[in-house]
Amino acid sequence: MKKFLGSLAVAALAVGGFGMSAQAADEKIVLISHAPDSDSWWNTIKNAIQVAGDQMGADVEYRNPPTGDLADMARIVQQAAATNPDGIIVTIADYNVLEGPIADAVDKGIPVITINSGTQEQSEKLGALMHVGQPEYDAGYGAGKKAAAAGVTSFLCVNHYITNPASVERCRGFAEAIGTDLGDQMIDAGQDPSEIQNKVAAYLSSNPDTGAVLTLGPTSAHPTLAALKDAGLNGEIFFGTFDLSGEIADGIKAGDINFAIDQQPYLQGYMPVVVLTNYARYGVLPSGHMNSGPGFITKDSISFVEKYAGEYR
Repeated sequence: MKKFLGSLAVAALAVGGFGMSAQAADEKIVLISHAPDSDSWWNTIKNAIQVAGDQMGADVEYRNPPTGDLADMARIVQQAAATNPDGIIVTIADYNVLEGPIADAVDKGIPVITINSGTQEQSEKLGALMHVGQPEYDAGYGAGKKAAAAGVTSFLCVNHYITNPASVERCRGFAEAIGTDLGDQMIDAGQDPSEIQNKVAAYLSSNPDTGAVLTLGPTSAHPTLAALKDAGLNGEIFFGTFDLSGEIADGIKAGDINFAIDQQPYLQGYMPVVVLTNYARYGVLPSGHMNSGPGFITKDSISFVEKYAGEYR
């Protein structure tokens, strides 16, 4: 593919530099996430937009609220729209908070693609071109079905980003798949690793019959692993997590984690840049939304996936 693209570029130069002038256009695209600076999971998306930007000849900027504050995120969307970029890629971390700024950007004629958080229905209401992400309730439900097959009837959902409604949908889907109400089986874990570890330990101590643990990403998975090891429960309690990291991969190989739910964040960053660049240049647009997940990474598949963790997976 690289040889083909290189030959194409040479051919374009040979016919008078048309390809060079198109490449120099450098469409301006902004990706705005809800993630705080401390959330390393987003490194894969940052890598994806850089790769896509380099390949497409587009200028892609990543912006986020440093602390994860959604009011700050809303202001960032407004600021980005004021620069009239060729496209905005944005998460719907909270529809009520972000509805106004995103809809205003669409009303200005800025093409918008939503990713990651939120639903396809919300994306359509906002007037976005498409949504690239994982149906969160379905992902949680699929994880819960695996747990139910193992006999799980109760669980702890460790939610490190409870202000994001999509995170609650993950927990709710899991609960309903194992035939229970979510109730108080979800804790607001916060972002601090020590605090998360202590909260998990306290819950399991008070609820010793807990059948499974579900974490919503590396931020909550890593401290939960530590809590289980301290309690001598690693490998003894059913453990599913969303997303992937090197430490999660090691946990899967060791048998401490049953599976990781892969929403393929690389696609969430890469595909919108490709789509928006082609839309700006040629007016072409795929029909419909794109589900990037869920997929399930287990001990059987981890050997292939782990070498790309944090970069492409």
